Amino acid sequence: MIEMHHIYKNYGNDVVVLKDLNLVIDRGEFIFIVGSSGAGKSTLLKLLLREIIPTRGSIKIFGRDIMRIKRRQIPFFRRNIGMVFQDFRLLSDRDVFENVAFALRVTGVPAKEIRKRVPLSLELVGIKDKASKRPDELSGGEQQRVCVARAIVNRPAVIIADEPTGNLDPNTSMGIMNLFQEINVRGTTVIIATHAKELVNHFQKRVVVLEGGRLISDQERGVYINAH
Repeated sequence: MIEMHHIYKNYGNDVVVLKDLNLVIDRGEFIFIVGSSGAGKSTLLKLLLREIIPTRGSIKIFGRDIMRIKRRQIPFFRRNIGMVFQDFRLLSDRDVFENVAFALRVTGVPAKEIRKRVPLSLELVGIKDKASKRPDELSGGEQQRVCVARAIVNRPAVIIADEPTGNLDPNTSMGIMNLFQEINVRGTTVIIATHAKELVNHFQKRVVVLEGGRLISDQERGVYINAH
């Protein structure tokens, strides 16, 4: 599903963020990407989203060479990828229903289908009763569940999450991670970049470790590894 071969990413002439990275992710996997700040985690996620392209190397996602995707095709490519951010990025002037519906409206989904899909997504993440609330009326954990609902409402093949529990307390973080596990069990590939050592060790999924832009460890049923 995702194939990254000999990936280098430079910013300018001197800043090399990723160095000869090779990574293959199969459909239905659950992967933690870990490493210290500056290790290259966020750059890796941006490459998968086609926000940036590598300086060298090749990336295939869903069988397509993403280097060859034209700019106008990128929104269609991203329909198969749901993104969850640490800082939520919810629309403060819209209620929960409309925040989730927005992900469908921008892709031209008919209103009838939106009215069906949004409640199903909210129910899956456990906040169907919050549909009419605004983001500022929700707890941090509830806001992150809205983000997850928004990410899955298009029924993507892949969910990518960048530090999704970074602003949450431990109990809420565990709930969000359990939610990702439930989504993964339904067949969605889940890729999570995180510093949450306890959560990584608890769930024992595949763990990919980056350090200084290099992939230094890739373990099935792995644990959080500190490179130093």
